[in-house]
Amino acid sequence: MQEPKPAPDGQVADAVKDNWVDLYAPGPARPYLRLSRADRPIGTWLLLIPCWWGLALAIHFDGQMGLHDLWIALGCGVGAWLMRGAGCTWNDISDRDYDGAVERTRSRPIPAGQVSVTGAVVWMCLQALMAFGILLTFNTAAILLGVLALLPVAIYPFAKRFTWWPQVFLGLAFNWGALLAWTAHAGELGAPAVVLYCSGIAWTLFYDTIYAHQDTEDDALIGIRSTARLFGDKTGPWLRRFLVVTVGLMGLSVIFALQPGGNILAMVVALAGPWAMGWHMAWQLRGLDIENNDKLLQLFRCNRDTGFIPLIFFVAALLV
Repeated sequence: MQEPKPAPDGQVADAVKDNWVDLYAPGPARPYLRLSRADRPIGTWLLLIPCWWGLALAIHFDGQMGLHDLWIALGCGVGAWLMRGAGCTWNDISDRDYDGAVERTRSRPIPAGQVSVTGAVVWMCLQALMAFGILLTFNTAAILLGVLALLPVAIYPFAKRFTWWPQVFLGLAFNWGALLAWTAHAGELGAPAVVLYCSGIAWTLFYDTIYAHQDTEDDALIGIRSTARLFGDKTGPWLRRFLVVTVGLMGLSVIFALQPGGNILAMVVALAGPWAMGWHMAWQLRGLDIENNDKLLQLFRCNRDTGFIPLIFFVAALLV
């Protein structure tokens, strides 16, 4: 019988198995890439997908599409990777004492002693500056929104210390791209983007409550608050409420964005997106087991697919 392959030196506990950082990244760079969660790409997708939602609906709203929209899509992709990395680095700097007391997070680079706090600060600033360089290629309104996005990012690591709803602050930060990408295309913020943003916040409450259930015992011991601890065994009904709000608000955003175009078929195709997304979220609820950490992590990670579902319909509606 073949013996199990040993874990790569310094691997973080919840990293994706055989990820590119552990397999191919140069040794000195690995702790910094792990600090940015490059070995756990789901967060980048969850930050990026609302950007692409906002861009697609903005194109529907004004009926204009050009090469600059391709750059917005690509720029959001690179920017999401960089800002997710900078945000996670800030989170780990802020939470370094708490992370060392939680089983799932004590292997992260700072509590594990792989990266100093000073090194982490330098790495965070480098990522943020590169992301700012991309932001400067957008219009003035989008640049201002991008700078304003730093506020919820800065607050989030501390939210779990003063509220039972830190997932709301994560939602405020992670779905900001819906506002930014819409504005980068349209030149100004529109009501459909704001409604879409609120839908994304409800979606974040859904998936991050699932994620937070992995740490409820350790969180209780060290006094960290979360919706997972708040809801407890009533998590299922709460997640169903978040599902309804996510789908309902996204549907309203689609209606507001596509109504000026007057294309009923495109409207029907685009509205199928939130409907299908809701079914995928319902499928997750059927498999929910708040006592099974492996299942919780699996469900959390599958939300990349959840977010892509409406995007596929939004893009398809552009072809109608």
